[in-house]
Amino acid sequence: MEHEPGHDCPLCPRLADFRDAWRAAEPGWFNAPVAGFGPHGARLLIVGLAPGLRGANRTGRPFTGDYAGDLLYATLGEYGFATGSYEARPDDGLTLNDARIVNAVRCVPPENKPTPLEIRTCRAFLASAIAAMPNLKAVVTLGKIAHDSTVAALGARPAHVRFGHGARAAIGHLELFSSYHCSRYNTNTGVLTPDMFRAVFSAVRAYLG
Repeated sequence: MEHEPGHDCPLCPRLADFRDAWRAAEPGWFNAPVAGFGPHGARLLIVGLAPGLRGANRTGRPFTGDYAGDLLYATLGEYGFATGSYEARPDDGLTLNDARIVNAVRCVPPENKPTPLEIRTCRAFLASAIAAMPNLKAVVTLGKIAHDSTVAALGARPAHVRFGHGARAAIGHLELFSSYHCSRYNTNTGVLTPDMFRAVFSAVRAYLG
């Protein structure tokens, strides 16, 4: 099974301090490492960057409670990877079909910017998440940090599998699909449009059948 960081994971002191500060400020929030969401038997894994401060860090479910989740879950539903109504809360009844979501960094980082050391430290949990999916065939990485960490977790070199929106690469038996992150900033600035995002998952659906 997937090895998850504990509720009080101490491996990244800066992130632990930030987590403790938000536990004091918002005791009703989740404020802990966020586990993956979706069945381990899925053929698709989606890898994000890290929990959003007022999104997954608050709700305890990846991409739940912030704008990025609005676009992600709507798109997953459109291509048959999600069922139910996404209402930005973990008890909304939404389920994932043949897909699982994890973050490259499990704890919320200040300003949404994990350090290179924090990314490397948390990579063991990403590698464990990948290893715990026996039917895995495709991976979608959201943003360059998630892409590079996933490539490294798969034993390849990021310099040899470069990030680019819409790019594809085979690493062993897995097909890797890359996308810009579905953040509000990227969509507001036009870096990523909903149609660009849909195109990635359309390609994934065509690949998986």
